[in-house]
Amino acid sequence: MDVAGNLAKRSDMDDDLPTAKAAPEPTVVTIDKTLTSERLDRYLTTKLPNISRGGIQRLIREGCILVDGKPAKPTQHPAAGQTVEVTWPIPKEVEAKPEDIPLDILFEDDDLIVVNKPAGMPTHPGHGHEGGTLVNALLHHCDGSLSGIGGVVRPGIVHRLDLDTTGCLVVAKNDTAHLGLAAQFKDREVDKRYHAIVCGRLVNDMGEIDAPIGRHPVHRKLMAVQPSASRGARTNWRVIERLAECTLVEATLHTGRTHQIRVHFRHIGFPLAGDALYGTKATAQLANYTGVRPKRQMLHAQSLAFTHPASREQLSFEAAWPDDFEQVLDALRNAKTNS
Repeated sequence: MDVAGNLAKRSDMDDDLPTAKAAPEPTVVTIDKTLTSERLDRYLTTKLPNISRGGIQRLIREGCILVDGKPAKPTQHPAAGQTVEVTWPIPKEVEAKPEDIPLDILFEDDDLIVVNKPAGMPTHPGHGHEGGTLVNALLHHCDGSLSGIGGVVRPGIVHRLDLDTTGCLVVAKNDTAHLGLAAQFKDREVDKRYHAIVCGRLVNDMGEIDAPIGRHPVHRKLMAVQPSASRGARTNWRVIERLAECTLVEATLHTGRTHQIRVHFRHIGFPLAGDALYGTKATAQLANYTGVRPKRQMLHAQSLAFTHPASREQLSFEAAWPDDFEQVLDALRNAKTNS
């Protein structure tokens, strides 16, 4: 499998699958005011909102931040007129290795494989998850026979699901299939339907959320509805069942932005139950009202439909709700609310 040689060929599939990048240009900050009671690392979080204070401290330890040409110290105080230069390191990719991990396979042939991804399994290796991922399992199952366009970290991966999102996911076994599937995702020809439990009872039976999504201006790990974002995001939804203080909905994606369903439902005031990034307050209120507290975001990729890139056959797959999803639904159906 020639994955390294094909890294640069990866096409634009989904927003949440970044390509390998060269180091960005250094960032230069000029301090305009002396702050004798402020630490430099804390001060830089206000000037570099896309990186955490811990990240800044790590860059300082690694000698990537200079003040007037000298290595910075986290405890030094900002002084008016000083120039701070931040050199951003090149992200390192670790080659994924095969691991014997069970897979729930919905379909497989010589060109592609469709799996039902469980909760807690990352799609591909990344920071904090170098093993135990779907890619590691697929490399073992397919004996290395995956497309190389995704690079050494994401071989075969055409789209992805978040760590705690379950359900249907298609993977390419060769570059021809990868390019064919990628084109369908890019042209929005793939039918992706999700089932989600959202906090609160939606009044209407169906609706559409059309709001652009971009990186959160302060919290770099989060996405948010951003009117100035250059690329739109559209989600249609319909109510499947109204529950105690919650609603079970089916969401259809027309775009593929990072965290799209989670961000869109939070935007309209109905965050996903159990969502640790976008729904902590609503989930706590749900637990207070019903005694039900999901341990992860209640989001499941219930169905996936696309055209087979080789045979041109129309394929459609469904994944049953996982046990914890069904258990939460049952508990909400039987809950007596305290609201």
